Amino acid sequence: MPDRSVALVTLGCTRNEVDSEELAGRLRADGWRLVADAADADVAVVNTCGFVEQAKKDSIDALLEAADLKHDARTRKVVAVGCLAERYGEQLAEQLPEADAVLGFDSYRDLSTHLRTLLAGGSVPSHTPGDRRRLLPLTPADRQREAARVALPGHGVAGSAAEGRAPASGPPVVRARLDGRPWAPLKIASGCDRRCAFCAIPMFRGAFVSRPPADVLAEARWLAQQGVKELFLVSENSTSYGKDLGDLTLLERLLPELVAVDGVERVRVSYLQPAEIRPGLLAAMAHTPGVVPYYDISFQHASERLLRAMRRFGSRAAFLELLGRVRAGSPQAGIRCNVIVGFPGETDADLDELEAFLVAARMDVVGVFGYSDEEGTEAASYAAKLTPAAVAERVDRFSSLVEALTAERAEERVGEEVEVLVEEHDPATGGALGRTGFQGPDVDGVTMLRPAPGQRAPAVGDLVRAVVVDSEGIDLVAEPR
Repeated sequence: MPDRSVALVTLGCTRNEVDSEELAGRLRADGWRLVADAADADVAVVNTCGFVEQAKKDSIDALLEAADLKHDARTRKVVAVGCLAERYGEQLAEQLPEADAVLGFDSYRDLSTHLRTLLAGGSVPSHTPGDRRRLLPLTPADRQREAARVALPGHGVAGSAAEGRAPASGPPVVRARLDGRPWAPLKIASGCDRRCAFCAIPMFRGAFVSRPPADVLAEARWLAQQGVKELFLVSENSTSYGKDLGDLTLLERLLPELVAVDGVERVRVSYLQPAEIRPGLLAAMAHTPGVVPYYDISFQHASERLLRAMRRFGSRAAFLELLGRVRAGSPQAGIRCNVIVGFPGETDADLDELEAFLVAARMDVVGVFGYSDEEGTEAASYAAKLTPAAVAERVDRFSSLVEALTAERAEERVGEEVEVLVEEHDPATGGALGRTGFQGPDVDGVTMLRPAPGQRAPAVGDLVRAVVVDSEGIDLVAEPR
């Protein structure tokens, strides 16, 4: 068999990382050699993001950068997959001839065949976009019986041989690790049934579909066998998990099973919708040993009037009450959210309401995004649009506000006892970098472990008890006990 190499370049969120590792598993099982650098690969597969304008730009830049390698590196073909490719398909192919193929989610199971066709000099038709919400029944309870016929990236449905395999009693795992980190994202569901006026994700990710618990547990066991200590549960909406399986309490019953997996030390839940957070889920997250005190809650704004225009629920008072319940059950809770400013019709009173909420909420991390029209969304048709300059001014104002607020929140952590998962060594200090239970991966700050003189630096993957002694912005400095 000829040597064929492929590199997967991943942009966007941790859900995309899972999708890339599923593609890696399929390709390796079909004889492809995985390499880390696109310059060393026959084919560069760029897993794009299509969420907001900046993400689209970053994805196109990555595709162009990979295409440049065809002039002076081993790379012969560049293929676009992921959300941008799924969303725009043929349009993207026309505007970006540097990409040799633009493939949607339905091509993932046959990706190896498509790549071999391209290397042999053939062509592969570009993806024709469509509204993926229409692929499954409207009623969630009717979806599971038809889900197998729909491509659900990251769900690991085996089409042929699998790269990874769970214990013999479990279902196959279609995945290959692309890094050696001691944590890994684990997808529990795909798609979203909410109809937020600003969001296009349901159109290209489809209706909400839960992964069966047996599949989630099988992949958790496989990840633990690869040395993963922390499972990061990801989806578009984790609070909906189980609704299409007839049991909305499924996530709180799944959490103890996940932390019981041999080798798993921590489980982290992401992307909670405030309108769907149930007391039972809060209790399970707060009182299940091994589930970290991390609450990633999608508030988006705090003005009740503006939230209704966004087709969302809640208010400043309701959100603060929810945060009170979170902290009552989990006093050390780390809370993060994203907010949108510059939404059509946003007034000074709406901004005052948002500011008052952020000041009172004492959250650890807040992402501030400026509104931009997304094709096909309800908000794109709204009147009362703000100018780009006005949106940018609001982004600057609230970015400065949350930078100060989150730094203050980090200072409040000084004196707390924490447990840090070590992720890398810090050559500058001789210490290590990692995350506490209330710090999520990549975007929520890090903890710098500062060993005492003569104290051994911890190894990557160690869980270290420490005391927070200082803060730098949202980052923490801690000394091992």
